[in-house]
Amino acid sequence: MIFVFIKNHVRIFPIEKMCKVLKVSESGYYRWKFATISKRLQKKNILKEKITILYFESKQRYGSPRITMELNILGHKISRITVAKYMRELGLKSKLSKKFKITTDSKHNYLIVENVLNRQFLVAKPSKAWVSDITYIHTKEGFLYLTTVMDLYDRKIIGWSLSDGMSTNETTLASWKMAIRNRNVQKGLIFHSDRGVQYANNKFANVLDSYKVTRSMSRAGNCWDNAVAESFFKSLKTELIYGNKLISKEQMKLQVFEYIEVWYNQKRRHSALKYLTIMEFNTKTNNYKNVA
Repeated sequence: MIFVFIKNHVRIFPIEKMCKVLKVSESGYYRWKFATISKRLQKKNILKEKITILYFESKQRYGSPRITMELNILGHKISRITVAKYMRELGLKSKLSKKFKITTDSKHNYLIVENVLNRQFLVAKPSKAWVSDITYIHTKEGFLYLTTVMDLYDRKIIGWSLSDGMSTNETTLASWKMAIRNRNVQKGLIFHSDRGVQYANNKFANVLDSYKVTRSMSRAGNCWDNAVAESFFKSLKTELIYGNKLISKEQMKLQVFEYIEVWYNQKRRHSALKYLTIMEFNTKTNNYKNVA
């Protein structure tokens, strides 16, 4: 406590005089001071090392909020501001986002339904609202088309397909079939998508009707109506694809599988879930037995 007092008053009183009045040696004070600095630097270096490990374990996908959450869970009390500062010092940046093009064709003569979901992206139980979308992925052998179905309750990708073509069987039907294998269809389920022909055509509409699902579609030219589904694609392209070299279709299929099934659905911390993983969220909300 004496040494702390001296340190806090060095700008007011000479160190020599304070040591004499408080009856401690100058050499003792300096040994304490440098030992304290050493411990502080040691702690900082340990935290920087853990930040670096978490950053590369996430394949450079995590920024300071998610790394802060991981550190706190591991028992390290540290703020997001400090983590961001250390990441700047280490030169670590989460992958930057880019815009991507719309792939679905909404110029058709099939029935367009109302926007029943109406941007109600927060739901209280599983299988109350699913959202779906389609995007393209560029490979050195051409395009692949990724279709996903997400449950808004826990943000889990419960169905997906990766195809060479854009037919209904390859895209929306394939991802729907996986979704109903992974999660039960509950009464009153809303299925929301854009107005693309793969969602509006009779083949897909009849399948949804057979399950008594309420169909919902975004308004014309309004990407915000399906913002959560599009946000997933933004995350995938930012964290997996942008900045990397083009690879073959087979390699991309393996990487997309790893991203969705291993990373996104199992390990990734989701801001919409207060930076919990999907499993942690379901366990915490006691709905884990009701979802897959």
